[in-house]
Amino acid sequence: MNQTPEQIGATVDRLRATFRTGRTKPVAWRTAQLRALRTMLTDQGTELAAALHADLGKSEAEAYRTEIDFTIREIDHTLAHLDDWLRPEPAPVPAHLGADATAWTQYDPLGVVLVIAPWNYPAQLLLAPLVGALAAGNAVVVKPSELAPATSAALARLLTAHLDTDAVAVVEGGVPETTALLAERFDHIFYTGNGTVGRIVMRAAAEHLTPVTLELGGKSPAFVDAGADLHVVADRLVRGKFLNAGQTCVAPDYVLTDPATAAALEPALAAAVEKVYGTDPRTAPHYSRIVNERHFDRLTALLDSGRVVVGGDSDRDAKYLAPTVLADVDPKAPVMQEEIFGPILPIVTVAGLDEAIAFIDDRDKPLALYVFSDSEDTRRRIAAETSSGGLGYGLPLAHLTVSDLPFGGVGESGMGNYHGRYSLETFSHRKALLSKPL
Repeated sequence: MNQTPEQIGATVDRLRATFRTGRTKPVAWRTAQLRALRTMLTDQGTELAAALHADLGKSEAEAYRTEIDFTIREIDHTLAHLDDWLRPEPAPVPAHLGADATAWTQYDPLGVVLVIAPWNYPAQLLLAPLVGALAAGNAVVVKPSELAPATSAALARLLTAHLDTDAVAVVEGGVPETTALLAERFDHIFYTGNGTVGRIVMRAAAEHLTPVTLELGGKSPAFVDAGADLHVVADRLVRGKFLNAGQTCVAPDYVLTDPATAAALEPALAAAVEKVYGTDPRTAPHYSRIVNERHFDRLTALLDSGRVVVGGDSDRDAKYLAPTVLADVDPKAPVMQEEIFGPILPIVTVAGLDEAIAFIDDRDKPLALYVFSDSEDTRRRIAAETSSGGLGYGLPLAHLTVSDLPFGGVGESGMGNYHGRYSLETFSHRKALLSKPL
């Protein structure tokens, strides 16, 4: 049930009152909430998987792999290391303060934080930030995406049943509810989505000088070097690009390569699509659907941006768009003007590495950049001469599954990061302390 602005304000006030009692600060409370969240995912995982299928056509196996089990691993990693992460860290003291002075830092929870989740991974991208917020000892308001209504309803029901409702609240709804939430004062706002809404979030946060983490997206390039094993490259590109029907913020958005490699890559990609999804991907049980008709129409309008190598078939009623590869794509074509966020992979040709680096640097900094090359010089140059949220050699998407790596963007692709210890740091204040005996 959606809340009015007055009810939303009362919810935030209630959580702030809880936080001020100190209830969320003990490590015992934090770990109890994390274990309860883990129990929710293990005991009611099938219910959540069914909701994800209803919203996005995700298979149960994909729902577990990319959302449910992903979050369980994040919880387990946090529980295993939380005591160490929270241990005060001593700092050296300059001699002029005397030998009896000591200094250290410690992590303090921020207070009441807001997590706004997107629709493409509506469980994982709400629950993974929640793990960090709870581990840091905060009270939390979570806002699921209204574009994934079945998952939103399931999360609201399950989180309320398993977590401390005096310190964790779920607010469902669309733009009016999000607007009402952003009018409230929070101690941190964590938003995952697009840059347009990210700017709205940042403007609202500025009214209260609230810090923000913005996990955005953009066009993540994949550079394929001449001489790379194209059968391996094609297989990994297809699995990374068309997971969740391409509705993944770190999916390879387009391929950059030289003309000869592009010509050889085309049949390899077509063969890889058939290998992974069969001759008719519509019948593949692990191939997802487009979230709604609006996004379907946006995507199908991009199909004229190049020559169709494979795919191109669509069914609006079923929200089905086949895994599609486009060749002979002009950099000025419509498909190259915005993040695709769907199952269309354009191939753009460049003369070589120099032109590829210039092409990337002339555009907004991407959330991810992928390099398929065994050349150490190529890898070194791209790392040194480009800027991106993350950089993957030989395998797309995988870096975000490593809990000890920070996940986040740079520039237009976002600010701040999370996962593992980085989530604790995002949702904490690192306080400086100094003591000198009287």
